[in-house]
Amino acid sequence: MAQTVKLAEYLFQRLVQLGIGSVHGVPGDFNLTLLDYVEPAGLNWVGNANELNAGYAADAYARIKGISALITTFGVGELSAINAIAGAYAERAALVHIVGTPPRATQDGRVLVHHTFADGDFTRFAQMSKHVTVAQASLRDSRTAPEQIDQILVQCLLHSRPVYIEVPVDLVGVPVFSERLQKKLELPEPVWGSPQESAMNAVLEKLHAAKQPIILVDGEIRAMGVVSELQNLTRKTGWPTWTTGFAKGLLDETASNFHGIYRGKWEEETTRDFFQRADVVLCFGAHFSTTNSWGGTSLPESANTIYFSDTEIRIGSRIFRDVPSRQAVSALLRTLDTDKIQRYEQYPKLHQDLTVSVQETDQSGPITQDKAWKVLATFVREGDIVMGETGTPGYGAREMRLPPNTRLFTPVTWLSIGYMLPAAQGAALAQRERSAGQKAGRTILLIGDGSFQMTVQELGTIIKENLNVVIFLINNDGYTIERCIHGVDEKYNDVARWRYLEALSFFGADKGAYTATAKTFGELGEVLADGRLSDGEGVRMVEVFMDKEDAPEGPLKDLIEAQRVKGTKA
Repeated sequence: MAQTVKLAEYLFQRLVQLGIGSVHGVPGDFNLTLLDYVEPAGLNWVGNANELNAGYAADAYARIKGISALITTFGVGELSAINAIAGAYAERAALVHIVGTPPRATQDGRVLVHHTFADGDFTRFAQMSKHVTVAQASLRDSRTAPEQIDQILVQCLLHSRPVYIEVPVDLVGVPVFSERLQKKLELPEPVWGSPQESAMNAVLEKLHAAKQPIILVDGEIRAMGVVSELQNLTRKTGWPTWTTGFAKGLLDETASNFHGIYRGKWEEETTRDFFQRADVVLCFGAHFSTTNSWGGTSLPESANTIYFSDTEIRIGSRIFRDVPSRQAVSALLRTLDTDKIQRYEQYPKLHQDLTVSVQETDQSGPITQDKAWKVLATFVREGDIVMGETGTPGYGAREMRLPPNTRLFTPVTWLSIGYMLPAAQGAALAQRERSAGQKAGRTILLIGDGSFQMTVQELGTIIKENLNVVIFLINNDGYTIERCIHGVDEKYNDVARWRYLEALSFFGADKGAYTATAKTFGELGEVLADGRLSDGEGVRMVEVFMDKEDAPEGPLKDLIEAQRVKGTKA
């Protein structure tokens, strides 16, 4: 390796070393010279339709591959992306946001250039990003820039949250020493000693004494890096296991002791009673936002719960700090004595998600939310990625029984409507890269008409990148989720009535790209059985019609029913 490389080369070689294969973003005048170095570094440049969509796509890419990169220009570009960055922060996606900024002389001279507030202050946007990133770096000195880059990338990986790097235009091609590149980045090793052993002993004491133990898994286990270990733990114990919506798809849902998402007050009575009587709840990666905890009704009893987070274990009111999750879960697997734990000789009868065949529906009747998602679950295969957009698809996807090794994206906390379409682009691209030449699973997008209109431009990127995406467009005549919350018949919950299936042609799909319409369960069954849809390549699209006041069982259904009872349009 040469003794020096240009700063941009250093940055992009680091990204390649971390497993990033593609970079999302939009060109702008302060990042153009930076972009000259992307493809020479061996990275695929994904030019997105706008920065917000690019951020959504990079977020999903990171959730599949572990880390992603986004490049925007200073000011207008980065602020267009900041909503997506905030979502990645809230839901823990390791995203490297690289911002091309004006030359250092321009900044130091407080020149009143474009993309600023014309007040000479070039720090405002970085200050905004500070609130939605875990670490920030402003590269100003070529001597220290490599070390700054390395430190910021370590923080991104360590915390699985976005970071922010400013690269001034005049620093892009400046030589820096390359010596650090010869050693791959490593996360700091945790210390494991007697305090950590004490924590594990306290955990084992509770588990060995438990009479009705259960396991609750939440979505931060992905960021914690303990997914496979927890799969082994659920097999080793055989204890009844539930997830939240955030974690659905991370564990094998075909296991006999897996019972889907615990739905709190909307759970079946037998299951709810059993869950509430548990004397020990092993809870991993808790992310208890209201959306992810069914309005707070699915939370376990704190006094009986053992919480594992990134660096802590909490048992009731006792908190054991500096206990790293990866080492803690590995230690638990190694030391848990299966001869001492409760074994359910007579396994309890608990709810499990099931699929529904089209033959079990009224095939001549309209497609309804109570069965549609269980029918669509029959279309999903092992290795697929399923994206359920905020709205009825996001709640409906929670009902789908998934095959092994299937990933699900569903509304968790941020709930930025329109996220899932560009996220499907990022996820599908990451899936293809991860498959390393083997046939990749499909990315199945379940999205409503209102959400589709928010970010439809990214359909063009999906087509340009030739990604294997199947879109089920739920046409229920507007924002049904908003109708459920407030304003069943109000005009503000309507959307323009598009010819949705013509979108593929408009955004550049080849002539003859698969499209179909389904208004009855019989028609939906015919579409799902069509090999051109299930086994095709590229983008395919099905428009599925549902009633605008129909919603999946649960909170949305209850909300809209309450409005009907009141007899108002509230």
